[in-house]
Amino acid sequence: MKDNKRITYGITSAFNLNYHIIWGTKYRNRILKGNVEVVLKKTLLEVALKYGFSIDHMEIGKDDYIHLLISAPPKLSVTNIVRWLKGISAWRLFRECPELQNSYWKKSNRHLWSHSYYVESIGTTNQRAVAKYIDDQRAKEVKLDDSTSH
Repeated sequence: MKDNKRITYGITSAFNLNYHIIWGTKYRNRILKGNVEVVLKKTLLEVALKYGFSIDHMEIGKDDYIHLLISAPPKLSVTNIVRWLKGISAWRLFRECPELQNSYWKKSNRHLWSHSYYVESIGTTNQRAVAKYIDDQRAKEVKLDDSTSH
C-alpha cells in the first residue's frame, strides 16, 4: 500500500527517493562535538536547502562519523549530494572552528573527511526503521558510555 504523503510531485515526475548516507572524519578523529557539531549540522541543512534536497534525520555517531537520511529528487545524483555536503561543510568548519587546528594542524591541503562514504537507498518500508536508528545514535552512545564507567 502506497503512502502518498511520502511522494513528492515535480513538474515531470513523482518520486520517493531516500538515502541513508554515512561518512567519517579523516583518521577517525573524534571532533564532531560541541561547537563543531552545531556548525556542521547547521551547514548541512543550509547545503540541502541550497541544492534542493532535504535532510530528514541527522545524527553524529561516536564523535567521528555522521548519519543522514536524505530525500532527493531524481535529477540529483548521490555523488553530487555527498560532494556538496562534505566539501562545503569541511570548508566552513575549518574556517569557523579554530579548535580543529589541534587535530588537523596543516594549514593547506588538509582534509576533514575520509575520502569514502556509505550510501544505501531506502524504500518506504525501511524509512521509519532507518530514521529511528539515526535518531538513536547519541542515546545508544550515552548508554554504552555509562555502562563502561562502572
